[in-house]
Amino acid sequence: MLRPRLSHLERRNFMKTLEELHKIREEKRRELDLRVNTKADTREKHILVCHGTGCTSSKSPEILENFRRILKEKKIDNVRVIKTGCFGLCAKGPIVIIRPEDTFYANVTPEDCEEIIESHIVEGKIVERLLCKDIDGTKVKSLDELNFYKKQKRIALKNCRSYKS
Repeated sequence: MLRPRLSHLERRNFMKTLEELHKIREEKRRELDLRVNTKADTREKHILVCHGTGCTSSKSPEILENFRRILKEKKIDNVRVIKTGCFGLCAKGPIVIIRPEDTFYANVTPEDCEEIIESHIVEGKIVERLLCKDIDGTKVKSLDELNFYKKQKRIALKNCRSYKS
């Protein structure tokens, strides 16, 4: 399919000034920092919802929409709901991770969204029953605490959780 050529004025609307690009860069760095820095000093939170094939087949799209609807109804505006790719633990899905705390919830159902928002987001209390259980039965609060991940060495994605400016 051929794209029509843009006029000079139309191209100008797409171009950004250096100042605009720096502003966009800083906004994205702050957003990325919240996702990877568990010690981020912020009031904002991100609810990451896995949207990989396994989690999608286990109702993660409904979970995503429930979180968004409930946050809107409760007028909570410091929380973003973000659809992510696969975390690699389909048997534990749907997976929800709350940042910046890095709390890892497993086998989440659409009905759990209200409790996660009320307990975790509003009251600051972890929903213990939804924490992931490791192979030995112990509950883990973070994805990195799982034995499954401790034994792996990241190669292709080695920097995806250690962003440096």
